Amino acid sequence: MDYFLAELNIGRLHQPLDHPDSAEFVAALDAVNMLAERTPGFIWRLKDDDGQSSSYVMLTDDPLDIINLSVWDGVESLKHFMYKSGHNAYLRRRREWFQPPAQPTLVCWWTSVAEMPTPDAAMQRLERLRRDGPTFEAFNLNPPFPKLDS
Repeated sequence: MDYFLAELNIGRLHQPLDHPDSAEFVAALDAVNMLAERTPGFIWRLKDDDGQSSSYVMLTDDPLDIINLSVWDGVESLKHFMYKSGHNAYLRRRREWFQPPAQPTLVCWWTSVAEMPTPDAAMQRLERLRRDGPTFEAFNLNPPFPKLDS
């Protein structure tokens, strides 16, 4: 069985997605998501019911909380997308749109193709990381837990 790296990251916006202060961030979503999909090692990403960004999937009742949920063939391909592609320009500007986090906002875990992640299950992983620290079931990227043997 092949295992892939699932990742969830959440952010708390300063303003809702439809607010003018979030307009530049929203305008970049399609391009950044397209970049992710074209990055070697990309497997899957969550989309809303209209096929838009997962930023429009409501995981909580608070419109300031947005998520990204994706699956990659490994840690290196995710890191390449995050830090070595055009995504990094937006990552460096995250404080313009997002409130500083008080606790971890990114969680990773190994999953099989047969077990593609759901937002609720991913949030449980993030809560586990926050509660227990890094474990094989919920870890961050520094350092990641080794990939399961296929």
